[in-house]
Amino acid sequence: MSTSVHPAHPHIPVGPHVLDNPAWAALTGPHARFAERVGRAARYPVDVSPFTALSDPDDPRAWDDLAALVGPGNLTAANGVTRPPDGWQVVESGQGVQLVDTALHAEPAPEAVRLGLDDVPEVLDLIARTRPGPFLPRTVELGTYLGIRRGGRLVAMAGERLRPPGWTEISAVCTDPDHRGQGLATRLVRAVAAGIRERGDTPFLHASAANTTAIRLYESIGFTLRRRTSFLLVRAPGGEG
Repeated sequence: MSTSVHPAHPHIPVGPHVLDNPAWAALTGPHARFAERVGRAARYPVDVSPFTALSDPDDPRAWDDLAALVGPGNLTAANGVTRPPDGWQVVESGQGVQLVDTALHAEPAPEAVRLGLDDVPEVLDLIARTRPGPFLPRTVELGTYLGIRRGGRLVAMAGERLRPPGWTEISAVCTDPDHRGQGLATRLVRAVAAGIRERGDTPFLHASAANTTAIRLYESIGFTLRRRTSFLLVRAPGGEG
């Protein structure tokens, strides 16, 4: 099956493409070592990432496998899905956007430091203050996470999350409210992107469709909207009583 291209940016592929189902592509590719899998469904360990993935969201058999993977009555995230099959309960829903690097100026940030497992308490504290999205105790194992400190305190960070073949997602971009307006997030995004490009991947990212400020920032530094996405929090069938 051939892949078409973005009409305004010919180097942006549009579906069918690996970025149409990036969590599945990551869990069956570069992140396979993290995968917990039942047939046509896979997920990251619950202390690494909330992402679960289906080989084909339109395949009822994949949903059956997901139900077996997560267990009766349990909650799980479902990305790129607008409506689950009968028996699944939608608990929360939202809309997002996927942007890809088309003109980003990537460069290292000399002040940035690599964050690891020893930094997790400090990272989780920053996440709690800024709420950029889900971040768990082992999320730092997914890729390179960089931070900037002021007075010894972590005040900004960004890192790598999903890694489908040929692509790496930039995620957890956040800055302490007291240190915004200094360009820290932009510097960290450029630095993370520089590392991604060094290994031959292309950066991409996701944002809430409601976060227009972040979307404008990403577009201003060289990202282009590829597609709109949806995400659900769903409850698996069964488990009553």
